[in-house]
Amino acid sequence: MSLPERPSTPGLPWLFSLLVAGTALATPGVARAHGTSCADLARHALPDATFTTVETVAAGSWHTPQDQLSHIMSAPGMNLAGHPAQAPNPAFCRVAITLHPSADSKIRTEIWLPLAGWNGRLLGVGNFGWAGSLMYDGMATGVGEGYAVASTDTGHDSSTPEGQGGRFTLGHPEKMIDYAYRADHLMTVAARMLVRTFYGRKATHAYWIGCSLGGLEGLIEARRYPTDYDGIVAGAPPNPIVNFNAEQLWAGWMSYHDPALRVSHDKFHLLNMAVMNACASPVGKKQGFLDEPDTCTFTPAQIRCSGKNTAKCLTADEVQAAQNIYQGPLDPQTHQVIFPGPAKGSEDGFSADGKAFPVALDLFSYAAFQNPDWDWTTLKWDTDVQEATRRIGPLLHVDDNLTPFFRHGGRLLMYIGWNDGHNPEQLAGYYQSVRRNAGRAGTDAVRLITIPGMGHCYGGAGCDTFSKLGAIDNWVSHGQAPAQIIAARVDNGRVVRTRPLCAWPKVARYDGHGNMEDASSFACADPTPR
Repeated sequence: MSLPERPSTPGLPWLFSLLVAGTALATPGVARAHGTSCADLARHALPDATFTTVETVAAGSWHTPQDQLSHIMSAPGMNLAGHPAQAPNPAFCRVAITLHPSADSKIRTEIWLPLAGWNGRLLGVGNFGWAGSLMYDGMATGVGEGYAVASTDTGHDSSTPEGQGGRFTLGHPEKMIDYAYRADHLMTVAARMLVRTFYGRKATHAYWIGCSLGGLEGLIEARRYPTDYDGIVAGAPPNPIVNFNAEQLWAGWMSYHDPALRVSHDKFHLLNMAVMNACASPVGKKQGFLDEPDTCTFTPAQIRCSGKNTAKCLTADEVQAAQNIYQGPLDPQTHQVIFPGPAKGSEDGFSADGKAFPVALDLFSYAAFQNPDWDWTTLKWDTDVQEATRRIGPLLHVDDNLTPFFRHGGRLLMYIGWNDGHNPEQLAGYYQSVRRNAGRAGTDAVRLITIPGMGHCYGGAGCDTFSKLGAIDNWVSHGQAPAQIIAARVDNGRVVRTRPLCAWPKVARYDGHGNMEDASSFACADPTPR
């Protein structure tokens, strides 16, 4: 347990500074405000848990450790409340624990509890990539909005060599279980207990928000533990993840085996420009993205070279490579697409250089096949994908039966960008399947938002910044399912454009005369017929 450093303010007694900061000293004032003090939380036993830090963090004093993850998570499009920039933190009680449900488990977890202005709700923050870090930026946003907030590294430390990527799964089946679902659930259980102890009452609602891995974690929570959360926001969930990671290896695999299918970034950019010219609306052409990629009928063959290869056309091999990428890998036994390729308009993100995508490679070599020397170039698109699914699917795949979550009263908001490598049409198919399976229980319980121009979870030319917290809280607390959400594009901390995001299948349609940069010039309408 630690206390804040001595303040530098001249003439201010240290004890008084602790009290002003809302510290966890056991004073009558603090006891009346909460069920117990911050410091006393360490005296309350939690199952399979060790307290490592219990401290009060003064208002404005929290600074997230800077690394590649924080660079991503601090982007405006990743801000859970839709803020262009993160505001200074309010004072909060910081509790860090290590959960050890098995002899091989070491799950770092933190729960942050606002000292004042708690809104009665709990927020679980999802991870990114292969996890291995606490999601401090999301936690800071949540606590700033009045939430008690929880995050976990899912049981491994990505700052260590053995914790990078999927290496931690090699020979550690219990750590794989922690990563897949146990860490998130036990974090949630511990957070609920600490909330009740600290405030003297339980949370009225609990929400989960995450994108990429965090989105998949949200689906896993809904499926395995339908009463953990009342509302889940799942962005770009890679599900089923074996199929998705297989698709991520596809372009590299095909261009490794046939070097003629290797395509330069300049040629992919040429393809993107042709797609934009053929299919973008006037608004899309001005702002730099396709409004409705799923209605675009352009094909790469339309810019095939008629003579010699130049910078303004695609060779026959380049046309074939692009078509293969759009299609995605096929199972040679069934001839079915394993996972569809990216949508039209995202060609600037394509790669066909004969190299493996590292995040996807780790799932097969470490998690599935337990062999760091596994040769990805030998991947068999039928038997290897089937075997990886047999080994990993029971842990990480989520079927379309989320009905128990909906019957509990749960609400699920999924979102994805059209410029994501994950094609939104695949997620739309899953969304429809979930609704069909749930029947009446799912009618008002699940929504999908597809975002033109947004990349993987954030970024791109589209409007990527919106309040996930506001959308899910308004839905759960007030019963208002999101028909549209106003999103912004933020440049250098300033909002430069707004646009409505519409509940799928509707799309934002420009009124033809208003300001293209203003959401009021758009309305949600039925999509263009195919």
